[in-house]
Amino acid sequence: MSDKLFIIAIGGTGMRCLESFTHLCGIGMFDNQEIEILTLDTDQTNGNKAKVEELIRLYNRIKTYGTTEGGTPNTNTFFSAKLNLHRYWTNYSGAGRENYKNLSQITKGTPEQQMKNKLVSDLFLDTNSVQEFNLAHGYRAQTHLGSMLMYHGIIEAARNIVKGLNIQPEEKELAAFIAKLVQAGGDARIFILGSVFGGTGASSIPVIPKALQDFVKIRSGNKEDIDFTRAKFGATLLTEYFTFKKPNNRDTSSRHDSIIADPSFFPINSQAALQFYQGDSTVKRFYKTLYHVGWPITSKKIDDEGKEKVDTGGANQKNPCHITELLCACAAYDFFTRKKGMDNSLGDAEYLYKAVEFKDNSFNFSFNDFVGNENKAGESFANRLGAFFSLAHIALTTNGAASGDTGIKGFIKRCELQKIYQYSEITDEECNDINKYFMEFAYTFDKGKFVPGWLYQIRNTVSPGTFMFDSKAFPDTQAELKKLDVGALFLDKKYHWPSGGYDKFVKRLIESSPNNEQKVNTTKEKFMAHIYNAITNSQNF
Repeated sequence: MSDKLFIIAIGGTGMRCLESFTHLCGIGMFDNQEIEILTLDTDQTNGNKAKVEELIRLYNRIKTYGTTEGGTPNTNTFFSAKLNLHRYWTNYSGAGRENYKNLSQITKGTPEQQMKNKLVSDLFLDTNSVQEFNLAHGYRAQTHLGSMLMYHGIIEAARNIVKGLNIQPEEKELAAFIAKLVQAGGDARIFILGSVFGGTGASSIPVIPKALQDFVKIRSGNKEDIDFTRAKFGATLLTEYFTFKKPNNRDTSSRHDSIIADPSFFPINSQAALQFYQGDSTVKRFYKTLYHVGWPITSKKIDDEGKEKVDTGGANQKNPCHITELLCACAAYDFFTRKKGMDNSLGDAEYLYKAVEFKDNSFNFSFNDFVGNENKAGESFANRLGAFFSLAHIALTTNGAASGDTGIKGFIKRCELQKIYQYSEITDEECNDINKYFMEFAYTFDKGKFVPGWLYQIRNTVSPGTFMFDSKAFPDTQAELKKLDVGALFLDKKYHWPSGGYDKFVKRLIESSPNNEQKVNTTKEKFMAHIYNAITNSQNF
């Protein structure tokens, strides 16, 4: 693939979709790719944003060697893609920027100007609520205001850079991301992860291409432009899939928090957004492919019944993962690997969707449901996710990392018994980073209590339905985990490891050394490729 790949994750839901995308990179679904990632939000303190950014930093620490931060792209191994993280958020924390009324300065100017400003603002935005609420938190479902503010924030960043005074770190990161876009030109594939039922995502999807294009013009003094009609934009249209308690009078008692997203309006919010996108000239002009992802059964409740207040953002907005987010990440995979509709020809956006088997009030997901089976993509997904899941169990339970033991370091010691000494130089700190990643991916224990990670959380949203692996692959007690056969995770027994399980697998490592085609150079890269090869051979792929 010659195109340069870009991901833009918008809002809290977009961040959780990015978490799933990062794990697709972790299992090795984006071989030999360098991917530019931009996190975009109005809320810098958003808990889901902080979580996924730390996950990407952890991913990059695992790949880093010497002064080569984030490593290099590899092939047919875990962590095969190189990820470059850029972060931008609109700043509404300073004096005079707390709400729309202050930010827009509608009370400045001559009396006649003030009157006209107020008339226009009052026409579109409620005076005592929308113009007054705290802009630092994005989850308000006021997409008309959000579109204007997101565009304003990006344009303001460009103007600040031109002035060269007090340029903020997030503005520099946005500029670096856009510079990569300009460099890629018509060879850029840009995929946007976000929802259409809440706030920031629905606000930003229509304005992002124009905002980025205008950023380039302002930054270069109209000497440079980027023709985004030649670039390839795709996006998820993720409709409502979770709910929480309806805000009450106490929640909205102050002007500061007078507007809060109400889950009872999510279906109509989704419908309105989709209708708007279908007719919007920017969407029709720039987007090649739009992936319609939804949850056609009762939405999952994500808050605690006893919670005193609805979270509109901030560090407390850290919601569990859902299978629709994995489907959105897989939509990005499809967009980055598809050939159909990518010839830069103009025309209306193509809308894509698919159905999954629903039986006995449960979904039944196969590997092909996520990535299709063109060029054996489903088989590759099964191989890589299964191999990574087996290794996670080996690190977390067989070698005890989930309970505070050595994990990957213990596995390296076990390899030494087979006279495989070349990985002994991997440090305890490097091993701990790998252990931490597996905890985020699968599970850990906190004071003896089981804490589900990403894959367990995804699976819980479809349980008791089928989720690719045997249900026995997901024990959640230490006693059950210790009994687990790490080589028998698949429903299809043809992928089970030969008899002898873990012990035989370790002995077969000697036969699975990395090869030149995997493009691995450092000790850590060779270690990961070696394990990937051995598990793949054991799985009979």
